[in-house]
Amino acid sequence: MDGVAATPHPGPPPHGGREQGAPFAHVGAAPYTAPALLRLLAWLSPAFPTGGYAWSHGVEWAVETTEIRDGATLRAWVADVLRHGGGHNDAVLLRHAHRAAHDVDALVAITELALAAQPSRERRAESIGQGNAFLAAAASWQPANLRALADRIGDLPYCVAVGALAGAQGIAETDATLGFLQGFAANLISAAVRLVPLGQSTGLAALASLEPIILAVADETAGKTLDDLGGACFRSDIAAMRHETQYTRLFRS
Repeated sequence: MDGVAATPHPGPPPHGGREQGAPFAHVGAAPYTAPALLRLLAWLSPAFPTGGYAWSHGVEWAVETTEIRDGATLRAWVADVLRHGGGHNDAVLLRHAHRAAHDVDALVAITELALAAQPSRERRAESIGQGNAFLAAAASWQPANLRALADRIGDLPYCVAVGALAGAQGIAETDATLGFLQGFAANLISAAVRLVPLGQSTGLAALASLEPIILAVADETAGKTLDDLGGACFRSDIAAMRHETQYTRLFRS
């Protein structure tokens, strides 16, 4: 499958005697309840209407220039974005928004920084387009803190919206970070699968092989401050800028 090997998975955990309704045990984070898990799965599902399918984060330009042309080059591109680009920064911002979930003043400052850190017009549009859609779609969960934040500042970056609502709803910070990074990587891979085109098996193999990187980025960002925002994923940033004037486009970024 284009040189991308799937990451082996451990066997299923042994079935314990957990009582119905009791919290699930989770290594490395506070226990979470079944409702919290269901909310996280719903919010980060591809079916949740944030419009993620319309954004490629510069992948469309990278396919145009053949920098992404098979499973191996796709995996390398997404791995770099996760480690050194938007994935890393979004994880840091999400974590800080989670911790400030009940402090609107702090959320305003985080939001302003998140907006200022976007390297291009389309990348900013990608973030706030999904963030504003997330707020609208999450109405059934009564996101009072997000509404208060939107009233103060207007547009919401996607990572801040997810982190703040997860914090307000009792979803563990690390779980929200892992789920967000997994969804981010899956969306870039989905774009490439449609654009190159690649087979679904190749895309899934790329996603499976990125699991250690997703786990590492989530772990590394746990102790980072907002001063640690930044990156060295220049080719991805250039791709986002070049995409603005790309002649043939299917995606909005």
